[in-house]
Amino acid sequence: MLRGMRKASSNWVGKTIMAVVMGVLIISFGIWGIADIFRGFGQSTVAKVGHTEISLNEFRQIYTDRLQQIGRQFGRPLTPEQARAFGLDRQVLQQTIAEAALDENARRLGLGQSDEQIRQLIMNDPNFNGVDGKFDANRFQSLIRNFGYTEQRYVAEQRKVALRRQITGTIGAGLEPPKAMLDVATRFQNEQRAIEFVRLDTAQAGTIEAPSPEALAAYFEDHKVQFRAPEYRKIVFAVISPEEIAKWSDVSDDDAKKLFDQRKDQLSTPEKRQIHQIVFPNAADAQAARERLAGGLSFEDLGKERGLSATDVDLGLVAKSALESAVGDAAFALAAGEVSQPIQGRLGVSIVKVDKIEPGAEADYAKFAGDVKRQIATERARVKVGELRDKMEDERGAGTSVADAAQKLGLTAVTIDAVDRSGRAPNGQTVANIPQGLDVVSQAFNSDVGVDNDPISFKGGYVWYDVVAITPSRDRNLDEVRDQVEARWRQDQIATKLKAKATEMVQKLEQGGRLADEAAAINAKVETASGFKRDDTPASVPANIVAAAFRTAKDGVGQAPVTGGGEVIVYRVTDIVDPAADTASDAVKKLKDSTDRSLTDEQVASYVNKLEADIGTTINQAAFAQVTGANQ
Repeated sequence: MLRGMRKASSNWVGKTIMAVVMGVLIISFGIWGIADIFRGFGQSTVAKVGHTEISLNEFRQIYTDRLQQIGRQFGRPLTPEQARAFGLDRQVLQQTIAEAALDENARRLGLGQSDEQIRQLIMNDPNFNGVDGKFDANRFQSLIRNFGYTEQRYVAEQRKVALRRQITGTIGAGLEPPKAMLDVATRFQNEQRAIEFVRLDTAQAGTIEAPSPEALAAYFEDHKVQFRAPEYRKIVFAVISPEEIAKWSDVSDDDAKKLFDQRKDQLSTPEKRQIHQIVFPNAADAQAARERLAGGLSFEDLGKERGLSATDVDLGLVAKSALESAVGDAAFALAAGEVSQPIQGRLGVSIVKVDKIEPGAEADYAKFAGDVKRQIATERARVKVGELRDKMEDERGAGTSVADAAQKLGLTAVTIDAVDRSGRAPNGQTVANIPQGLDVVSQAFNSDVGVDNDPISFKGGYVWYDVVAITPSRDRNLDEVRDQVEARWRQDQIATKLKAKATEMVQKLEQGGRLADEAAAINAKVETASGFKRDDTPASVPANIVAAAFRTAKDGVGQAPVTGGGEVIVYRVTDIVDPAADTASDAVKKLKDSTDRSLTDEQVASYVNKLEADIGTTINQAAFAQVTGANQ
């Protein structure tokens, strides 16, 4: 819509029409409440913390980024319904409000971070290091683009994060968990149990006769909602990203060789040497030691005389660039087995010995040609992305569909004939032609047919999409899902019989029966597991049975279904061990660290809650629902 308005107002006729339209809008604002806008908390604001506003667009960007990050971790997009079911919408809102409260407080306290401090913070982030272990600007740009950040936005965000850490670090400083808390937590964590148990599966359920047509039909009617066909949407999308464009971008050998020659030193493997070094306080001591080495004293014995261990003397297999300049020049001028003359360095006068030389290898163009060409193609593609983005926006502004615009610009438009909210096709399989990490499905389910959607940021580029058609959710008839219904009916019958059998066994055990006798009566075997803790998952014992065992007293019995396994387990707790805690152990130290973090988190949360209350926090529930899809 906005693109159309901008295009329409580009000539004098359009400007006249737009002036009339805007006049009508101004009058309508006067009637329907323009004061809401000037109060600073209108429909475009999701929340307000003090004088800090969280705009609808800002929260949409944060929320979309978070869902895409989680989608990349799961390997499939997360739908808005799933996000709300997990409570992610409220978590993201609360986190965003908490961060805004800390930002507001930082401004009130007059806290700040210089440009140089932020630069150092980013350059020291190991995530941005290249193969040489140093900050790589290209890797930095690539990573932040993949997460939907521009450099300006990322730097601004890091500045905020640094100021928040100043506040939260001060709040949590010096907190120590009480010894009694650690003792209780340690005993709770280290308590061990042993059980004997029997698995009941389909063999113990007995014969399950096929259901009569009447029984199957009645079961289907009672569980009809479980077999309902979901809503499907037909989607067309086109991707413009450096990665996609680079696939069909040709790079000549001449261009690739030019870049290769510029970076040849970086791509080559440097010569490395095994070097031993001893540092002396002055040149006289170093010269005297050098003469003793020439007389037959070993470098190792000289080091021992000076109270140095083998690791103190051995610098390892290193490249020249890893050494101090003067030491590197001297060491790399020696032959294997030679000892240097005294070398004046920053830390004193040293003598080095070269034990082994590992020759370097000059980079070969043929080996790196593919990587260099891909890098050039990607860089060129970034420029091409901007050009194609502008052209695509012009086409969309003119009302052209994504499919037609993609064809006109020489792009590939992908058509998904039918996909549900979870990203599955009608056959139940995950749709395969959506790039990993692209959240186009949930975006499409928040849109409608004929809507001019904003592009999605994706891998340094953009994705345009259209919702072409919608197939509403509907009830299926029994013939469509007969096999599924009968399979589900059979599972329920087995589960009912196993539960009844397990209940009968538990009753007999509680009356003094032996588990071995009960197992023999149903042709099952008794298994055992011992020495497991609350957070253990023994190979033979499902996690929910471990949890159930820790809710049961010694010699007590119980039953529990195996989650998703179609089995029921009957168990008896045979032993409980409460070992003494070793306060010096690594486990207790880790527990103390985690408790420290928990206490700090609680302290910071309390501080932020008080801060939000004092500053004043307001949430626009309608705008929040609009972003998260709750009003769909």
